[in-house]
Amino acid sequence: MDVLVLIDKLDDLIHNARSVPLTDSVMIDREEIYDILDQMRSTIPEEIKQARWIVKERQEMLTEAKQEAERLLAEAQARAESLASESEVVRLAEKNAQQIMEDARDAEREMRLSAEDYADSVLANLETNLEKFLAAVRRGRERLQAPGGDESLQP
Repeated sequence: MDVLVLIDKLDDLIHNARSVPLTDSVMIDREEIYDILDQMRSTIPEEIKQARWIVKERQEMLTEAKQEAERLLAEAQARAESLASESEVVRLAEKNAQQIMEDARDAEREMRLSAEDYADSVLANLETNLEKFLAAVRRGRERLQAPGGDESLQP
């Protein structure tokens, strides 16, 4: 039985009790009072036990909620760190890619300049040889056109 109900019964018993004439006192059946008090004594420990159980359950729920909140916070922090790390990796990769592109452009420029130098060298050598051949051809033609060209051909 609920303690509040028992208190209400006790209140009703006192309120409905017969008054003692010429005093503020009332006459109450002692057995009824003891019966209600015994019921209260047996009910109060049970209610206290239930209240303690409710407090314990509440505390466990709060502990679980706190652990879940801490877990979610840790996951969020890990995810944030991962995203920051990924962002850093992307930034470094972009920086490395940019450096590789610059190195490739430098290498291409050096190769092009080297190829141009080599081609210029080959063409200069060819020009020199062609000039020598052209001079030899001119001398040969001059000998052929000169009077007495047959004599100049003999050693």
